[in-house]
Amino acid sequence: MSSSLRSVNPNAESMDKAAALFMNINAAKGLQDVMRTNLGPRGTIKMLVDGAGGLKLTKDGNVLLKEMQIQNPTAIMIARSAVAQDDISGDGTSSTVLITGELMKQAERYLNEGVHPRVIVEGLEAAKKSAIEFLKQFRVETGGVENPDREMLLCVARTALRTKLEEHLADMLTTIVTDAVLCISRPQMPIDLHMVEIMTMKHKEDSETKLIKGLVLDHGSRHPDMPKHVADAYILTCNISMEYEKSEVNSSFMYSDAEQREKMVEAERKFTDDVVRQVIALKKKVCEGNDKGFVVITQKGIDPISLDMLAKENILGLRRAKRRNMERLVLACGGVCVNSPEELSPEVLGHAGEVYEHILGDEKFTFIEDVSNPTSCTILLKGPNQHTIIQLKDAVRDGLRAVKNTLIDKAVIPGAGAFEAGLFVHLNEVTKKTVEGRAKRGVEAFAEAMLVIPKTLAENSGYDAQDAVISLTDEHENGNIVGIDVTTGEPFDPTTSGVYDNYLVKMQILQSAPVVATQLLLVDQVLRAGVNMRGRGPAE
Repeated sequence: MSSSLRSVNPNAESMDKAAALFMNINAAKGLQDVMRTNLGPRGTIKMLVDGAGGLKLTKDGNVLLKEMQIQNPTAIMIARSAVAQDDISGDGTSSTVLITGELMKQAERYLNEGVHPRVIVEGLEAAKKSAIEFLKQFRVETGGVENPDREMLLCVARTALRTKLEEHLADMLTTIVTDAVLCISRPQMPIDLHMVEIMTMKHKEDSETKLIKGLVLDHGSRHPDMPKHVADAYILTCNISMEYEKSEVNSSFMYSDAEQREKMVEAERKFTDDVVRQVIALKKKVCEGNDKGFVVITQKGIDPISLDMLAKENILGLRRAKRRNMERLVLACGGVCVNSPEELSPEVLGHAGEVYEHILGDEKFTFIEDVSNPTSCTILLKGPNQHTIIQLKDAVRDGLRAVKNTLIDKAVIPGAGAFEAGLFVHLNEVTKKTVEGRAKRGVEAFAEAMLVIPKTLAENSGYDAQDAVISLTDEHENGNIVGIDVTTGEPFDPTTSGVYDNYLVKMQILQSAPVVATQLLLVDQVLRAGVNMRGRGPAE
């Protein structure tokens, strides 16, 4: 790489224009070759080895691009654009790299024939605009947050998860992520995926992963006499301290004898005890004459004396809950999070059908389940080892984003390469007729580049890519919407099999991949920059 970058000085040759351009093309093709085998449900897995000898097995394009050590500056630029694609839409990282690389590869054919890069770029821009219009016509409308189509959401989640996990595991998680997003979505309100808590537990098998319409807290009670299981419980969520606290600023108290000191300590203790007694009084008020339980969850601390007072009244007290969990608790159980003892009343209490403690080794977990109208939930990921848990966690995040995108977009795209094959036919039959002159070469390059997706799906499934693409394009020319069946290699209707991609993901790919490719095609020199990269040269 060092020989490709030249410093700018009068006595040194600047890099040959063609060499700079073809360096960019080769870098794009090299990164494409690395990512190609990951695409689709039949894609293979990469092993990442870090400097300490740690191993990670993954086929998630986002994980690979973030953790691979990439040296080439062009490849780094493509990788960053693909990672940004994942940050925006939650998927499509590998597809972005493949299409960017293929655009460069197809452009190379015409560059070798002497076509100027600017001419190709004009064609790519025209093809991009036409592709976005075609995408809007190609999409399939579905229900949004107000009227969700659960079956369609399951199809989208299944399509996204099967590209990242084994089939049986992906199908199990499909229902979990779909129901989780439906749980937190409310009409006229933005969908906040932070209201889905992802809790991991290194325990038993990955097939025991489940959705809890409630909450799982990663800590338990701090008193041995507190109840371990509370049924039909009132939930008090608060931000009230129940412990003897030191002042936040440096302060001192002057007293002349031990009696004065004891009085001062007693007054401080009395304040804390009064708060606890008010909580106990509320419990007696709502639980008297029935079998209901009472649970106190606070962001602040509960000292041993206060814990003992609560335990004697059979109240389960949980202290130092995370702030984000306090927000989720209110959404899951109902009620109001109170900030002062004066606000304590039956109206601020939430409710849960069951609260119980689960001990796993040295760790304690508190499960809050069977809540009446949850708008927050927990996905409990279980796995025998850390590798399995990390894989599940990455896949679940992508699955949640896929379902959320579908609800917001109110549209999906038939998958399995159907859109790309349809776009190829559309560009060749319609767009080329509207573009004049040599810019048609750019449209041809764009159209050919789109076929990299169905070709790669066929290759990764062990079938002949050319035969598969010819069959696909013939069907699309006859007006049929078909994709590649990865189990047989034959064309099939993805809409009847429930194979759908995110509309947002496709839109982002069409907007980002051509932009990166055109920028790289217009590079005619690669120069070594100074230390300061903020627009001021070394001389300044």
